[in-house]
Amino acid sequence: KASAGKKILMLLENSSYPGDVRVLREAVSLIDVGYQVTLIAPRDKHQTYYELDRGVHVYRYPRPQEGESGLGYLWEYTASLFWTFGLTLWVLLRRGFDAIHSHSPPDLYVLIAMCYWPLGKKFVFDHHDISPEMYIARFPGQGNPWIVRALTFLEGLSCRYATHIITVNESYEELVLQRHNISKSKITVVRNGPSLESMYLVEPDVDIVARGQVVLGYVGVMGFQDGIDSLIRALHKLKFELGRSDFYCILIGKGSSLESLKKLTSELKLDEHVLFTGFVSHADLLKYLSTTDICMAPDPFNPFNDRSTMIKVMEYMTLSKPIVAYRLVEHQVTAQGAALYANINDELDFARRIEELMDAPDRRREMGAIGRKRVEEVLAWTHQEGNLRSVYETVF
Repeated sequence: KASAGKKILMLLENSSYPGDVRVLREAVSLIDVGYQVTLIAPRDKHQTYYELDRGVHVYRYPRPQEGESGLGYLWEYTASLFWTFGLTLWVLLRRGFDAIHSHSPPDLYVLIAMCYWPLGKKFVFDHHDISPEMYIARFPGQGNPWIVRALTFLEGLSCRYATHIITVNESYEELVLQRHNISKSKITVVRNGPSLESMYLVEPDVDIVARGQVVLGYVGVMGFQDGIDSLIRALHKLKFELGRSDFYCILIGKGSSLESLKKLTSELKLDEHVLFTGFVSHADLLKYLSTTDICMAPDPFNPFNDRSTMIKVMEYMTLSKPIVAYRLVEHQVTAQGAALYANINDELDFARRIEELMDAPDRRREMGAIGRKRVEEVLAWTHQEGNLRSVYETVF
């Protein structure tokens, strides 16, 4: 391709690299067809400030404290913007770049891209999350309307200024078209496709299997908007209202609400039924998920969750696991027949759907096979990376 050899500078703020799987797959997919990729991201503990990782030149800056309030987010994003802009200057002098590829949130990095407009640098806006809806979901009933307006303005500025926009699903694409009056030809959908090479079944945990119970599983961030509290209350109803005690639930991940979730579990007398693993290695992640019989997607309904594709759902499907989820639009688009859907935010109905699958092992296997087939034929990253590469063929 004529565009091969072009230099792409990726900007990432809200997660680490290579911890963000989408960003990792995008970077490697572009390198595989001849692009040169440099990436700027916050530094986690034990990470170096520079490394060459799978062909990606990674520059890291000190991670500011994660925001938990309006002022907290202002400090986090201001510090990140300062460090990131400084490192873009360093990269420009040391390696050069032809395009800036910004991974949202935040949507602030359009301001950096605009600084390089006189030099003719392209700008690709990778729209991971819809920030106004995410803010409202994070602070239900407490959000500042001026912050919502600012987030909407920055999202619109990013979309209008971008040479091209990447969205993660058709729901986001439709929102961008309607909210910011963007031409459909300027948008490409690149889903968060799972990797068949990195997600596979292994030997289950023998100690958990020995309990002789139906094993439920969840993997993901444990933030205040992710619905794990709803799942724990559903488990309470499963035990004390539906009379089922033959289950064990593995909750994999970490986040700002982890300690409050542990407290809730104790208050609801579920300690013997719930295991919080915290952050685990990829090998342990595969072991725990391979042990589960039913996987959970307890994301409650709100305008953010309803339109967002959850990577955990596709990971469950890749491992042929049946799913219980709330009846959200994108859950249904993604999982289709691989999930049972509870009424929106109805924790008792969620518990009933769990019980339904607990008593139907044959149905669990059928649903798992449906999910695996959909990943292999439609959702896997191998089906998505062509869309990503077509973006840069257009941009250049």
